[in-house]
Amino acid sequence: MPFIRQIISASLLAFAALMPLTSSAAIVEGKDYQMLTSPIGTDSGKKIEVAEFFWYSCPHCFILEPSLNKWVKTMPKDATLVRIPAVLRDTWVPMAKAYYAMEAMGVVNKYHDVLFNAIHVDNLIIEKDSDLFDWAAKAGMNKAAFMTAYQSFGTQSKVLRANQLIRDAQIKGVPSFVIDGKYVTSESMTGSEPALFSTINALIIKARKEHSVPAKPAKK
Repeated sequence: MPFIRQIISASLLAFAALMPLTSSAAIVEGKDYQMLTSPIGTDSGKKIEVAEFFWYSCPHCFILEPSLNKWVKTMPKDATLVRIPAVLRDTWVPMAKAYYAMEAMGVVNKYHDVLFNAIHVDNLIIEKDSDLFDWAAKAGMNKAAFMTAYQSFGTQSKVLRANQLIRDAQIKGVPSFVIDGKYVTSESMTGSEPALFSTINALIIKARKEHSVPAKPAKK
């Protein structure tokens, strides 16, 4: 009997450990997520956008990155991840420009984690633009092309739009996620990484159901 009780106890513990990963009904507005009164713009067409607001120098963003990359591989086909470099202070602008410069060059997927590692593992110090230019060259990018993309009007415009989205979404810290332009969540709200991704999955399901409901005709 004691042996059976041990097996039952172990099974219950295992089930409890999986609850944050499998339960979508448990999320609570005001606790696990917030709903924006005015949705922000999205660029994902018919797909449900999962927007991550991040900052390369943020240690929490760096720690979350491996789990985020794993989650992306299991992401529903009708959803897509969009990374948005946060600009909560003027000193964050160079990192945002670096992201959009790499995006313009078509190498952001290759060097996104490389820049994270350079800062948090190799202790790269970025005090001026030239520090980023030198890093890009050392990492294997064309330095001149990176500088051109970094200083371009297109990059500046994207940084300004990212800044606007942050204000509209009322983002106060990173990493934060906005699902379908209207649901905001973060690990600080959910309490753990598993609960964060469980909440994101639940919000994708919620958004999917809302998309399937026909819009009410306007009253004449």
